[in-house]
Amino acid sequence: MKIHPQQLISTPKLCNPSTSTNNNNNSPTSNNILSSNNNNQEIFTLWMKSLILGGKGCTVFDSNGQVVYRVDNYCSKCCNKVFLMDFHGHVLLTILKKKFRILSRWEGYRNEKKNGASWLFQVKKCWKITKKPLGSEVVVNLDHDKKSPVFKIVKGKTENSSCRIVDRVGGPIAEMKRKESVGGIVLGDDVLTLVVEANVDPSLIMGFMVAYNLIQSRI
Repeated sequence: MKIHPQQLISTPKLCNPSTSTNNNNNSPTSNNILSSNNNNQEIFTLWMKSLILGGKGCTVFDSNGQVVYRVDNYCSKCCNKVFLMDFHGHVLLTILKKKFRILSRWEGYRNEKKNGASWLFQVKKCWKITKKPLGSEVVVNLDHDKKSPVFKIVKGKTENSSCRIVDRVGGPIAEMKRKESVGGIVLGDDVLTLVVEANVDPSLIMGFMVAYNLIQSRI
């Protein structure tokens, strides 16, 4: 399956362009599991639909229109286990819902989770009781730093479907927003653009975004 997103949109730019990978040597992505050898920014199109008839999930296309990732949930919405796969159906990440009392979080594991395996990342909503009214934010922990969140997923101010992933110092890691045509027409809220910064593993960013959309009940 192939689409041509490059014919629809102009290249988007991430927020905070002054914070680049060259000037942000202290960024937690400099030397950890998120690192990638790709020196260029990558742009993906997310279609919040499954390729499976009647299934729930999403399909991800690269800038050449090729399917690179997919999430297919054969059950109903809000299940407790989701797989991020490549186009051929090979499992890249297993994302599980864990619940502690009234709180829940999503944990990501490499490939298909095996007994005793440790999670690679954890995405959860943290309630901020100091704010009035009560607010919340979504944070990401990595396996090498389980106590302190490494990233924050910041919800867009005007759209429920848009968000940004930033590091501890606010540097941009990735951004997701509704897709726009070349003429500036905003497409439906089930067609999104995901921009991933250079030197960042896009498969893990996709894992974060899948978990975030599960928290938002969009998958």
